[in-house]
Amino acid sequence: MHNPQTAVTELFEHVNRSVIGQPHVVKSLIIGLLTNGHVLLEGLPGTAKTRSIKTLAEALDVSFGRIQFTPDLLPSDVTGTEVYQEINGKPQLHFQAGPIFNSIVLADEINRAPAKVQAALLEAMAEGTITISDNSHNLPELFMVLATQNPVEQEGTYPLPEAQMDRFMMKVNVDYPDDAAEKEIIRLVRNEEEQTNNNKQSKKNVHIDPNAILTGRKELTAVHVSDIAENYIVALVMATRHPERYPHTQLEKWIEVGASPRASISLDKCARAHAWLENRMHVLPDDVRAVAHSVLGHRISLSYDALADGITSKDVVQVLLNNVIIG
Repeated sequence: MHNPQTAVTELFEHVNRSVIGQPHVVKSLIIGLLTNGHVLLEGLPGTAKTRSIKTLAEALDVSFGRIQFTPDLLPSDVTGTEVYQEINGKPQLHFQAGPIFNSIVLADEINRAPAKVQAALLEAMAEGTITISDNSHNLPELFMVLATQNPVEQEGTYPLPEAQMDRFMMKVNVDYPDDAAEKEIIRLVRNEEEQTNNNKQSKKNVHIDPNAILTGRKELTAVHVSDIAENYIVALVMATRHPERYPHTQLEKWIEVGASPRASISLDKCARAHAWLENRMHVLPDDVRAVAHSVLGHRISLSYDALADGITSKDVVQVLLNNVIIG
């Protein structure tokens, strides 16, 4: 196996070539893998959310499962169920695994399924096991859920409660590409169609050893976090809980409920992963700042005043980054 950092860099570059104009999304997916966390992608249709996840699974050559969330979905459609069978004339219950038993699972439009189904998925994310009729079934060691939701369509949806949103390591907003990226997308799809019609394999296909991710996870524990970086993480999270400490800002008016201790843990993990990806074994405040929007944004509950003023979580996190002192 290559050096894990080299292998993961190659993985990033490969997925980035297939998903034009979304490098921050690709990096977030890889950080999610390295930190053994789960990622929520929010974006309009056609912004390559599904494509980025499938390309990631193909490059790692690991199993990929897709669950299309709908209002009539049942928890057993996600987790699997025990099926009655007769073997040699004897009745037996056989566990038939659901799509959650894959290494990379796409939970498409997670906010379209009722709370019971969302809870079944999130239990699997938290515990790494599925329990059916008192029997526990382990999920793969390399396991990540990538959930998507559409920010525009709210009719017929079941928004994730704050406690369930908190289970996601990161929430990443996927925007429409700019002019140059849009042109590249057209050319990329045209080239892929041409290769398919000519029965040619793309020369850019790569297969990264998934053990590079598992090795990377072990190496993250050795990444040093200085007191300065640690204090900065704590200060950012505390600013969401005690916005009155920053009276010269609008934070106290905008924040209804601050971030939980999971935010501090996630900031620490994601900052270490970001530093590791930059080929450093120590965390800088810039690593914390680089992941702050994705880690903190979905963990802050905005007040009515903020929503009325058109303030978003992104705006609040930016104010935090502009005002919380490093050190």
